[in-house]
Amino acid sequence: MISTKISVRVRYGETDQMGVVYHGNYPSYFEVARVEFFRELGLPYKELEANGIMLPVVDLGIKYLKPAYYDDLLHINTRIPEIPKSVRFRFEYSITNDLGEVITEGFVVLAFIDKDTRKPIRCPEYLTKKMEDYANQN
Repeated sequence: MISTKISVRVRYGETDQMGVVYHGNYPSYFEVARVEFFRELGLPYKELEANGIMLPVVDLGIKYLKPAYYDDLLHINTRIPEIPKSVRFRFEYSITNDLGEVITEGFVVLAFIDKDTRKPIRCPEYLTKKMEDYANQN
């Protein structure tokens, strides 16, 4: 398993009138963490796209456990339970607040798509190798 962690501060525009993070913002937090995951891996998302790979979301699940509020610092732990070898790629997320309380858990499943044909493809070998190398170093 590979995991990374980033932190984001809740902005005012991400909250409702009660100062609580609107539920629809959590997929964006997941995306920020996923993009940084690829960057930490040494393969920025932009480079994946330049290599003809697109990764649309095909499944998403979120469990809201506690609210997050304006100006909270959220810590997003991103995990991949297994290195992908097929068309699908699962990310799992756990968001904690500064008190260490888990406030949200979720997952996203992506599909590898050829940028030109828009058809599903297997995970590219270079990406599998990068993930294996990263897992062995950490």
